[in-house]
Amino acid sequence: MREIRHLCAALILLLLWRPAAPCGWAAEKPAAKGDYFVYIGTYTQKDSKGIYCYRLQTGSGQVTPIRLAAETSNPSFLAVDSSGRFLYAANEISNYQGQRSGSVSAFAIDPKSGALRLLNTVPSRGGGAVYVTVDRTGRNVLVSNYGGGSVAVLPVKEDGSLAEASAFVQHTGSSGDGQRPSRPRAHSINVSPDNRFAIAADLGLDQLLVYQFDAGKGSLAANTPAFFKTNPGAGPRSLAFHPDGKFAYALTEKQNTVIALAYDAEGGLLRELETISSLPPDFTATSYGSEVQVHPSGRYLYAANRLHDSIAVFAIDARRGTLTPFEWTSTQGKYPRHFGIDPSGSYLIAANQNSHNVVIFRIDAKTGRLTPTGQSLDVNAPACVKFVAVE
Repeated sequence: MREIRHLCAALILLLLWRPAAPCGWAAEKPAAKGDYFVYIGTYTQKDSKGIYCYRLQTGSGQVTPIRLAAETSNPSFLAVDSSGRFLYAANEISNYQGQRSGSVSAFAIDPKSGALRLLNTVPSRGGGAVYVTVDRTGRNVLVSNYGGGSVAVLPVKEDGSLAEASAFVQHTGSSGDGQRPSRPRAHSINVSPDNRFAIAADLGLDQLLVYQFDAGKGSLAANTPAFFKTNPGAGPRSLAFHPDGKFAYALTEKQNTVIALAYDAEGGLLRELETISSLPPDFTATSYGSEVQVHPSGRYLYAANRLHDSIAVFAIDARRGTLTPFEWTSTQGKYPRHFGIDPSGSYLIAANQNSHNVVIFRIDAKTGRLTPTGQSLDVNAPACVKFVAVE
């Protein structure tokens, strides 16, 4: 009997024992179902060192800092592959190893701790890489270069690292807007839901350029027609597809409008349905659109306005794809460059670049409205928000 008591006591001590967290790292809590790592890309000119990792507990909405995930220069935009194993960062620089080019860095994600391990860095082939996305197969990373006015495709190797560009397109021409001189300024590139086309928003040309995309070859070829032309001076910046693949929404930087588009998946064609302001009717001062995203339910669209410092919320007509604005919520900071919606559609996290804070909002599933959770995190020059499920 004495031996049994001793054995039970030993088992209890073993169950209660937890190893101490390594010095300088936050203690890891057991992952609850639906928890996410939140990666914040930043500008590193001041006190920031690169990509920071946080944990979102979806049950409570609490976001807690974990660590500096990776030191890297100006990781102003991030993308994660569909497996959640690899993260890619656009390094917004103008000179990489003596070349007039930005760069893209590849990282392996530790699924339990959230730590990032650098795999390699390759040139983006143009100055000022500002946007990266991973194609639906995970075989290619597409990058847009704002400073260089170009786009490129970087093949992904089996270990998640990147090869040199397999395709490169230099945009040419001007917007034709007589009010301002312009040159190519590629700001984003996204693949279509079926992975057959890539659409680049060029802010300088006032165009959404459509490319036929071959994931196997990692190639880009101009579609016919080659682009959708926005209003002169609009400055298209970002694009989001509706989950059903029938509609797409482009946000313009200069005119603060959302262009609702019908999307023909067979030919990769875009047709304008309507153009609507992302600002409230009584606001007449200067503002700049930054980011647009569709809620995972497909019922709502969110658009960020810099200087107005708000997130505009729109209801989406399921049949027609048109928009009805119904709310403008303060981001509780200055110059919201980006925001992320967690995959469950429960939370929106806004990155306020100029006030150096990240603010968490709860999304009402029934109405789409945003409510601040009361939590704001200090982050130097936050520029991008991405989510990865915690294992």
